[in-house]
Amino acid sequence: MTTILNVRSLVKNFSGLVATDNVNLTVEEGEIHALIGPNGAGKSTLIAQLMGELRPTSGSIDLAGRPIDDLVTADRVSLGLARTFQITCLLPDFTVLDNVAIAVQVRSGHSFRFWRNVRDETSLRDEAREILDVVGLMSRSDELVTNISHGERKQLELAVALATRPRLLLLDEPMAGLGHLESQQMVDTLRVMRSRVSMLLVEHDMEAVFALADRISVLVYGRVIASGTVEEIRNDRAVREAYLGEGDELC
Repeated sequence: MTTILNVRSLVKNFSGLVATDNVNLTVEEGEIHALIGPNGAGKSTLIAQLMGELRPTSGSIDLAGRPIDDLVTADRVSLGLARTFQITCLLPDFTVLDNVAIAVQVRSGHSFRFWRNVRDETSLRDEAREILDVVGLMSRSDELVTNISHGERKQLELAVALATRPRLLLLDEPMAGLGHLESQQMVDTLRVMRSRVSMLLVEHDMEAVFALADRISVLVYGRVIASGTVEEIRNDRAVREAYLGEGDELC
């Protein structure tokens, strides 16, 4: 297997507070690797370092075998790193299809400031339709984003991320704010996407994590306290204590 992401001994200090404490983490090609942990564990700080939004105090990050520690966010994206957010970032007054087509256009090297009318670009829209089909939104392609549901916006954000053709997708709580049926739809969508892109999944919904993850790493107070398969993490006493208290089961 090819290692897409290799994080080694990553440390981030804020005025004496250790937010990331010697984190070692890998994501393999075709893998969904879940990163879980209580609120305040340092998950968002770690993701920000991976994207280049925060500079680590020490340690290193490689993407597909290439060091990216000194690269800005845009350069990391050009190498195949993409991210989704807890709160969706879309163009609400454009259609679902337009949002993805614009993302395809930007990836192709056109400045957003001077973007051509994507509705006249057959190749852009054909690729956008293919991506919408992957995430299950083809039937909603002509709807304005402002008219679609929260769950559909989450799916659309995945489509926009896929339009950049990433090798690694950082998913920041994709289940946040979703109902049961929407969460199940998101799980199904991510299963389909795994054939296209490796994923680092940050998520609190343990049912979704256990349904999707090949491996799980548990972050507590900035340190990875356990890493392993679903069954290994489910049965790990230290993980149960970190989440629920001694003796409880991590369902």
